[in-house]
Amino acid sequence: MSLKETVVMMTCYRAWANARTYEVVLSAPEGEITKVRKTHFRSIAYTLNHVYVIDDIFRAHLTGSKHEYTGRNTPSCPPVTALWQKQKALDAWYVEYAQGLDEGALDEMITFDFVDGGQGAMTRAEMLLHLATHTQYHRGFVGDMLNQIPIKPIPTDLPVYLRDMRGN
Repeated sequence: MSLKETVVMMTCYRAWANARTYEVVLSAPEGEITKVRKTHFRSIAYTLNHVYVIDDIFRAHLTGSKHEYTGRNTPSCPPVTALWQKQKALDAWYVEYAQGLDEGALDEMITFDFVDGGQGAMTRAEMLLHLATHTQYHRGFVGDMLNQIPIKPIPTDLPVYLRDMRGN
C-alpha cells in the first residue's frame, strides 16, 4: 500500500468512526452529553468539540490559512447536533483533500505555530495520519464516558472498518 493509499484509507476510516461515534452520542440524553465528568475536557460534548477544533486548526495549516483559535478547545461548546454537522462537513473536506493529493504533496513539510506556543513542522502525510490517531485517542475517552451513562459504544476499530468496507 502506498503512502497516498494509506492516508486516504485512514482519512476515510476517521470519517466512518466519527459517524459511528456520533450515532451513539446523539442517542444519549442531552444532559449526559454535557454532564461534567472527571476527564480532561469535562464532558462528551467538549471532548468532541476539542476534536473538531484540532481538525479545523490542521485544515488551516494544510491550506496555509489563518485560524482564530487561541487554545485547543473553545470557551463555549456548540450543541452536539450542530457540532456533528460541522464535524461531518470537515470529515468530508478531509476525505476529498486526501484523495486530491499526490505523493509529492504528501511529503511536503509545513511549518506552523502551536496554539499554546512554539513552532512545529510536519509533512502533509504526518498531519493527516496524526488526525486519525488523535481522533481515535479521544473517541476512547468518549467511549469511556458513554459506558458511565451506561450506553454501549459502537466499535470503531480499524479492523471493523476494513471488514465493513470490504464486505467481509
